[in-house]
Amino acid sequence: MNSKTYTLRESEIERRWYVVDAADETLGRLASRIARLLEGKHKPTFTPNLDSGDHVIVVNASKVAVTRDKLQSKLYRRHSGYPAGYKEETLGHLLERRPEEVIRRAVKGMLQHNKLGTQQLRKLKIYAGPDHPHEAQQPELLA
Repeated sequence: MNSKTYTLRESEIERRWYVVDAADETLGRLASRIARLLEGKHKPTFTPNLDSGDHVIVVNASKVAVTRDKLQSKLYRRHSGYPAGYKEETLGHLLERRPEEVIRRAVKGMLQHNKLGTQQLRKLKIYAGPDHPHEAQQPELLA
């Protein structure tokens, strides 16, 4: 019996481009689907220590759906490092101001918190409207 473990090499990785329409999709469910594609877990050649994921384009980010009262209750917090530099903003306000940032933060929280996760997040392109400039890559529409 000759059973050897197959290890994927960086040169053997094939990346594809996908378009995801965020209109009327629940934010958390959408973010987990996107994170799965970025990590490459949908591929049979998934390797946890390599970035084997695909590129994802998200369109209609401003039309994402949020359940219950999260528009007012969910807070995004940050601190500039200066005295009195604490800022907080509700999900509704951030969705109105920068809808791309809402999806980016949700996906970022589902990826690894190291260099690999940062590298995977770079393959995510988010646009508030229905148009994107990546037609040359021939992206596939993800159902």
